[in-house]
Amino acid sequence: MAQLDTREKLAILADAAKYDASCASSGTVKRDSRGGKGVGSTEGMGICHAYAPDGRCISLLKILLTNSCIFDCHYCINRKSSNVRRARFTAQEVVHLTLAFYKRNYIEGLFLSSGIIRSSNYTMEQLVEVARALREDHDFRGYIHLKTIPDADPELVRQAALYADRVSINVELPTVSGLERLAPEKSATRIEGAMKDMKLGIEDGKDARKKYRSAPKFAPAGQSTQMIVGADAANDGDIVMRASQLYDRFALRRVYYSAFSPIPSPSAVLPLKRPPLMREHRLYQSDWLMRFYGFKPREVVSAAGDDGMLPLDIDPKLAWALKFRDSFPVDVNKAPREQLLRVPGLGTKAVKRLLQSRRWRAITLDDVARLTVSIAKVRPFITTSDWRPTLLTDRADLKTLVTPRETQLDLFAG
Repeated sequence: MAQLDTREKLAILADAAKYDASCASSGTVKRDSRGGKGVGSTEGMGICHAYAPDGRCISLLKILLTNSCIFDCHYCINRKSSNVRRARFTAQEVVHLTLAFYKRNYIEGLFLSSGIIRSSNYTMEQLVEVARALREDHDFRGYIHLKTIPDADPELVRQAALYADRVSINVELPTVSGLERLAPEKSATRIEGAMKDMKLGIEDGKDARKKYRSAPKFAPAGQSTQMIVGADAANDGDIVMRASQLYDRFALRRVYYSAFSPIPSPSAVLPLKRPPLMREHRLYQSDWLMRFYGFKPREVVSAAGDDGMLPLDIDPKLAWALKFRDSFPVDVNKAPREQLLRVPGLGTKAVKRLLQSRRWRAITLDDVARLTVSIAKVRPFITTSDWRPTLLTDRADLKTLVTPRETQLDLFAG
């Protein structure tokens, strides 16, 4: 490998890390360096921008330790047979970069992944050393997210969780058959085994913290995973059901979806075109329906077409409502929260405000309009003190009426 300076390595390894979607920084414990102790903080306003649930923008240094790899996964640009420029950081170089970027107020944390070099254990040791040096040698209190390696020794993965706020173990593809076909060197059994061990470790860590305040924190922001969308034959229904299983079995904080992107010198088994980015967006929306809106996985899947694919022109909740019109209209003055959350166009905050407001007075259509972006989308599915949709809910052309019109964005819009 040719000798490269730090700037050249950073250009290569930051670009190579862009295919990792799982870099949100929410859910961790609060730490800061006020009082003159330590370096860094897990809070504040922030090179990768992630967003916390409250809307704060968090800047993370998102890089690979190396883009060299001994594996030959067909979908990966860094696979062994790929003709890309290679680079590698030492553990100390990553530590110094993180501290230097933080002190210049460029970042608030680190997201670190890596290709597999020499062996899974050797690579995992390097990742752990970065986190250990930041925490113990430099008292770094900012956010750290480590992408762990399922094939590594469980003790190394456990050490990673002692230093990192969040760890992620990628399932890579939605189906076992897809993984066997496109990444034959990886094992779904080993991946799930590592995720199960991490879940148990997190639970044990929480129990220990309840009994002993001095017990070390163990991945306080939990674990996450990522699935590649569109590289294999899995449809949206397969992906939704797989995500639901992962949430239930391993108590994941997030499942991330990454649309497959064609890579240089692709393998013959890969599709020639990338899936629409809107497909990735619809999968995130379906994920939100299960996590925050009370939808069961089967209900989300029922919104898909006969081919198992979610519609791209409308969101999954609207697609479900159009299929199951007998559930509507919903009376916003009487319906429970669970029913209100199923109304297209009403988000969790709008429903919360409706429930609060109707305790004091009857809700009108104008009241609802002030809580939603498009009252036209909501109107066919609700009744208020001054509005009844009559036959509107059952109209054959209802989809046309509630589907947002595509418009050219204005470059100079305020």
